[in-house]
Amino acid sequence: MEYQLDLDWNDFLQRYWQKRPVIIKRAFKDFIDPLSPDELAGLAMETEVDSRLVSHDEGRWQVSHGPFESFDHLGENNWSLLVQAVDHWHEPSAALMRPFRQLPDWRIDDLMISFSVPGGGVGPHLDQYDVFIIQGSGRRHWRVGDKKILKQLCPHPDLLQVEPFNAIIDEEMEPGDMLYIPPGFPHEGYSLENALNYSVGFRAPNGRELVSGFADYVLAQELGGMRYSDPDVTLRPDPAEILPGEIDGLRNMMLDLVQQPEQFNHWFGEFISQSRHELDLAPPEPPYQAGEIYDLLRQGDKLQRLGGLRVVKIGAECYANGERLVTEHQQAVATLASANVIDAVQLGEALDDASFLALLTSLINNGYWYFKN
Repeated sequence: MEYQLDLDWNDFLQRYWQKRPVIIKRAFKDFIDPLSPDELAGLAMETEVDSRLVSHDEGRWQVSHGPFESFDHLGENNWSLLVQAVDHWHEPSAALMRPFRQLPDWRIDDLMISFSVPGGGVGPHLDQYDVFIIQGSGRRHWRVGDKKILKQLCPHPDLLQVEPFNAIIDEEMEPGDMLYIPPGFPHEGYSLENALNYSVGFRAPNGRELVSGFADYVLAQELGGMRYSDPDVTLRPDPAEILPGEIDGLRNMMLDLVQQPEQFNHWFGEFISQSRHELDLAPPEPPYQAGEIYDLLRQGDKLQRLGGLRVVKIGAECYANGERLVTEHQQAVATLASANVIDAVQLGEALDDASFLALLTSLINNGYWYFKN
């Protein structure tokens, strides 16, 4: 199904985005859960899926990580099951991500779904990313505090919380309500009854990630081979001293690597189009031949993008799951980037080009796109 988000995006971006939290009542009218608690529990039993179980009893917190074999030992209160990147594994849930494509694709991360029994939650904490939390079935009480420095606590090695805080939002959420929380605002939610919650998270790389990722690219591409030179070296009273001009020269050597737009763009496209979670890749067996794909599309079959696959554009270049899609057919790859479902009409004359068809065949045989039944 298609989810309709009742939100004035221009007003939201101006007033709230990365500025302050807000609850939007009935953001999704007549909200229907895309999956059941049992289906979520089934996903948490899969080896490839990232899941955890958080419980507390009289102030003692416990965290366990999936895959889980059973949930029969759990009581009726004070626990939550959280499953990351459900959009990668469950197509109906992936539909919840689409209303948020008003924001740039490269910033969207994944869909985390939690099921909580009464009293269930992960305690007061803060995140360093933007998140939209959609209330599914059941009710949940949310408290959000102002952005300020709070003492961090670690009641369990796998659980980071913050000290109690004064709330600027203190409300119950019902099905279809949505809470937006910018980075750094402390928050806690606990269920009032059995409840499903859907968290659409947005990634924001930090400086360490960028430097580390770019360094890997420099090594892989064998860039930066030019050595430092000093034909105008000067005599100095103290040979142990490194002069400011020499420091500037070394720093400029490093900056010159970053300040090559083409190389930087290629690196960032590859870097940011990689998913941080496993994809549900199912390469077709046997692999398709190009002619088969051509015939299927020409007879009206449609291609569906794999849930969680990251596809971004930088200028005329397009990147999918860390790979640059090299082709002259810019409009066709732009369609691959923007559309969730594509057909022969959208691909146009590119489909008659053997080189583009070979690229498309490779993408399909990698499991990135697949034919809808």
